[in-house]
Amino acid sequence: MKIGITGGIGSGKSYVCQRLKAHGIDVYDCDAAAKRLIRTSASIRQQLTELIGPDVYVGDQLDKAVVARFLLESEANAKAIDHIVHPAVFRDFEKSGMKWMESAILYESGINKLVDCVIIVTAPEEIRIQRVMQRDNISREKVLQWMQRQWPQEEVRRRADYEIVNDGIADIDKQVERILSDISMTCRNNDITK
Repeated sequence: MKIGITGGIGSGKSYVCQRLKAHGIDVYDCDAAAKRLIRTSASIRQQLTELIGPDVYVGDQLDKAVVARFLLESEANAKAIDHIVHPAVFRDFEKSGMKWMESAILYESGINKLVDCVIIVTAPEEIRIQRVMQRDNISREKVLQWMQRQWPQEEVRRRADYEIVNDGIADIDKQVERILSDISMTCRNNDITK
């Protein structure tokens, strides 16, 4: 059984994944994998350079500002990048042998097709905005731009199998334990810790 963890920007997915780690569960981080593959894959580098231009890489590093500007210019630009990066991440996850994955754009990317069960991490919009502004030191407008690129929280919640509320009040550990107990009861091999 493969399990996906999702949630909009600023919902606190990474924190939930840290709590899962305390239960012996390693979670494949799609965002970190994408960054690694963008840095190390010659094929991705060539495709992004052809798409965006020669200034997209500075040495071995992707110029995030150049990519962000291109990405936010249009939906077509965003989709063009996605068509390069997402398939590489999908293949990497399948090769990893891991059973848990974290992806902010689980449904948008189509990677949800690789998992059997989805957990969404939710938080009120204003809390999410404040978290991202503080974490990334960016403006409210920029956070809203990023949020608009993702599906609405309610839409993802409707599709997910489980929800973890990360509003700063609800007990995350109790929610995680309840979900792990439920998943282990429904999972045939009961081996969900890899």
